[in-house]
Amino acid sequence: MDPVLTMEDLKGKQSVRTTFKLPQQVIDLLTVIAGQLGIKQKSLFDQLVQDASALEQVVQEAKEYSEKDGERRQKTFVMSRNSLALLNSVAEQKEISRDLLVEISIKRLLPIIETEIEKHLKRKTLLKDMKNYLHQGKVLLRKAGDLLGKDDVLYEMIENQVNLAIKNLSAVNQVVKKGMAMENW
Repeated sequence: MDPVLTMEDLKGKQSVRTTFKLPQQVIDLLTVIAGQLGIKQKSLFDQLVQDASALEQVVQEAKEYSEKDGERRQKTFVMSRNSLALLNSVAEQKEISRDLLVEISIKRLLPIIETEIEKHLKRKTLLKDMKNYLHQGKVLLRKAGDLLGKDDVLYEMIENQVNLAIKNLSAVNQVVKKGMAMENW
């Protein structure tokens, strides 16, 4: 039997805007990882703060965390009403700044972005290899044209392979371009 939705459940999923004061690097981290993973910032933000046990871990980290005196700026985020309520409740109960809870929660994404950066660098290497492969395919196509003529079946097969390589290279290029935002991380 399906669980019954209540009006409170529906209201809790409603989006609200709230502002935090965070270091620019933390704001950028959330933006980059959301973009790289293709997840809306709201969804990612909700996943980070809606789990009470995860927030309890963040509270433990916050007790040992020393805030850097770096510049902080106000940033407004969209999140669910339930996530905001939980965040406010934990901050009040544990007497920890809400901004600090959010900062540490977002910083928990660092291992993910480090893994994605490694993948991105490998993709760049493979992109170079694909460009070399395409170049070799074009050389082979010219050779087949010279030896067999452009109307030969083997020429047409090689031409199809070169065209496929061009198409795939373009797609891989887009994937690598999308990951460029992480390079400066």
